[in-house]
Amino acid sequence: MALTIADAERAIAAAQKVGVTLQVGFNRRWDLPFVEGRAVIDAGQIGTPQLLRSLTRDPGPFGADPAKIPQWTIFYETLIHDFDTLNWLNKGAMPVEVFATADALVRPDAKASGHLDTAVVTIKYDNGAIAVAEANFSALYGYDIRGEVFGSEGMVTMGEMARSSMALYSANGIQQDTLRKDTERFLQSYRAEFQAFVDAIAGAPTDGPDGYDAKMALAIALAAIESVKANAPVAVSKVLKA
Repeated sequence: MALTIADAERAIAAAQKVGVTLQVGFNRRWDLPFVEGRAVIDAGQIGTPQLLRSLTRDPGPFGADPAKIPQWTIFYETLIHDFDTLNWLNKGAMPVEVFATADALVRPDAKASGHLDTAVVTIKYDNGAIAVAEANFSALYGYDIRGEVFGSEGMVTMGEMARSSMALYSANGIQQDTLRKDTERFLQSYRAEFQAFVDAIAGAPTDGPDGYDAKMALAIALAAIESVKANAPVAVSKVLKA
């Protein structure tokens, strides 16, 4: 929605001023496995969340020109979805500290120009939970989107890579096709997301991600960028006040 906290706040204020819903495209909130996982957490079936994990590994091979990818894209456009997912799954908790590390492991030849294609981010929340988000631009085995929440009484996992339940058993072992495009992996959630948007236009109440959710995901992204630069933890409050 924005690349600065100030711009995010301006967007939120503009929507509030005219009384319209500001919906942000964090589509994992409509993805059925994640919806069901959140319901399990809300029902208390895993107890108190303690460890959370969200990952995005784009399908490879990586064929983009690193020179055409803006610096920090891995945080602003890729991991931003994981940051929102973790905030959403850890309902009611606030991110307080971020530590991030990133590198160019897919295209090390482009590192000198600032290209980053691999990152791991640790987030501490005010309820004591610790979350990890990771991303890579080239998973040769398919489009890998998964989530996990470990709690005091159990664990829930979310995300499936298989194209279908069909599996081939042969002398070569077990083979199963995997999803390769976001339009395959998220077809159901894209439809649900667009329907929620249409419903909101028509005046229906919505609990989809709003401007505040986008602002908080952005705050984690900005803290992660500062952390990579400083090689040190960064307080989320610092970037929110900047």
